[in-house]
Amino acid sequence: MQQDELMALISKTAVLMEQFERRCEEISASQRAVMQQLQQLAQQVPGVVRQSADESLRSLPGAVMGRLESGLDQPVGAYEKRLQSAGGLLQEGSQTLAAQLKRMESLHKHLVWKVVGAAFGSVLLVLIGGGWLLWQYRADINENRVAADLLRAYNQADVTLCEGRLCANVEPQGKSYGEQKQYRVVQPRR
Repeated sequence: MQQDELMALISKTAVLMEQFERRCEEISASQRAVMQQLQQLAQQVPGVVRQSADESLRSLPGAVMGRLESGLDQPVGAYEKRLQSAGGLLQEGSQTLAAQLKRMESLHKHLVWKVVGAAFGSVLLVLIGGGWLLWQYRADINENRVAADLLRAYNQADVTLCEGRLCANVEPQGKSYGEQKQYRVVQPRR
């Protein structure tokens, strides 16, 4: 019985070994198939990666540009608003400056007219004053001309002061003048 049991054990072991070998061969065949598939995949991977990278790179500039545009839109918009605000302020400043220049020009014209008027008035006053002085001095000269003629006659006549009174050397045979013939010609100085 032992031998039968041993034989049965050997036969079972042989069956097991046979099943084990069959399984190993199936696993080996399966591994070879997987290996071939892996090799095929390994050969396909660079192409697939290249294709995927190409697709990614094709879409990358658009995505980057989209991101850049969306990222730049806000600062550029703010910058444009500041530029518009600065432009408005510059325009207001230039309009204010233009208004001030017009006012200054108007004031300048008024000032020029005032200066011209004052100068004209001053010249007119000088001319009127000069005319009045000329008329006054001419009257004084005419008055003094009689006195000058009289002084010239005194200088040429033989007259002198006698105790504070005027004395004259008269021509005894000269012609008499006056209403009562009381005046005689004075002799010339020698």
